[in-house]
Amino acid sequence: MKSENQEPEVVFGSWYDHVNGWWKKKQTYSKCHYMFYEDLIKDTGWEIDKLCCFFGLSPSAEEKETVTGKVHFDVMKRNIMVNYSAIPWMDFNISHFIRKGKVGDWKNYFTLAQNEEFDEDYKKKMKDPTLQFRTEI
Repeated sequence: MKSENQEPEVVFGSWYDHVNGWWKKKQTYSKCHYMFYEDLIKDTGWEIDKLCCFFGLSPSAEEKETVTGKVHFDVMKRNIMVNYSAIPWMDFNISHFIRKGKVGDWKNYFTLAQNEEFDEDYKKKMKDPTLQFRTEI
């Protein structure tokens, strides 16, 4: 249990530090492409096109279709290179690394009080107002 001023210990470190760090890197380093899951769900083809443009690729329609199939949530969830099922210290009896892939599903789990607590924490720790996440599509 953590005290009020102590950060919880998490396996991969702070989500805020991770997201803020890569967003900052993207602003100053042209070879960093940032994608949002919600955008990928909303229009997978468009996001693949943007990624191809970033890499200077011109894939055929068949190649794009292949990629689209491989990045579908259910396919990724079964992929051991993505779902962490091959990592022995991940306890899938507690929780899977990848859950449902439903945008906004957190609303089904957070109480109003938890959501308010998260919103306050988010305001304190998100450092760049240009980084905006969607919670709905």
